[in-house]
Amino acid sequence: MVLTRSVRRLGRTRWFARLGRTAAGLDRRLQKATRGRWSVLGRVTLPQLVLTTTGRTSGQPREAVLLYAVDADGWVVIGSNWGQGHHPAWSGNLLADPRAAVAVAGVTTPVVATLVDDDERARLLPALLAVWPGYEDYAARAGRHLRVFRLAPV
Repeated sequence: MVLTRSVRRLGRTRWFARLGRTAAGLDRRLQKATRGRWSVLGRVTLPQLVLTTTGRTSGQPREAVLLYAVDADGWVVIGSNWGQGHHPAWSGNLLADPRAAVAVAGVTTPVVATLVDDDERARLLPALLAVWPGYEDYAARAGRHLRVFRLAPV
């Protein structure tokens, strides 16, 4: 789809990353209200899920809309944080408590998250880059190792 190709190309830029960070809260609410059918960008054309973690400090549920790749019966996500120098809060939450929930197209599934090792990361990274090539640019800008998690249904 033309929109998807354009968004993937624009997604590599700094200004798009800033826009994405700004729109994240609105996108999360819109996705939840439409059971994953709509996004801030319009009809969802990229694989997106809503990840619900438990806040490591607050103990409260925390939601994040993330792009994902499929791996066997689970999902793979990357903590790019739009190329910022710090890890996203949801990744720290998963390290503290790997139990979470994934909602895809309105269907919620309990999962257990695993931070993948370097070998598994090398295997999974091409699938993530096929979904969002901008992850390479985000890693370069962030200057840190982007955490990759496998989310396995329980």
